[in-house]
Amino acid sequence: METMDPAELEAAMAATGAIIEELTSTGAFVFAGGLMPPSSAITVDNTGESLSKVDGPFVEAPEYLGGFWVIEVADEEAALGWAARASKALGGPIEVRAFQVPPSE
Repeated sequence: METMDPAELEAAMAATGAIIEELTSTGAFVFAGGLMPPSSAITVDNTGESLSKVDGPFVEAPEYLGGFWVIEVADEEAALGWAARASKALGGPIEVRAFQVPPSE
């Protein structure tokens, strides 16, 4: 985002704001929390001619997270649908991961 043209950044923020408003109105927007390891990720990229879904993190690096949204949806496909919309709005790949499941006692 730091290298984006100010007009492009403004458009991306407006598109992102609209998605967050819709997530909030549907009750899907939740909060921040711990994530599963990067190896459990699916990277979604909807910036080109076709949607790409790749198992694994976007990049192998010591740092992975620049920010995140936590949403509650029915299943992985619903999460990937929101990620595709976010990917288009932000102009870059979005990584999708589930919350850790606590061990049974």
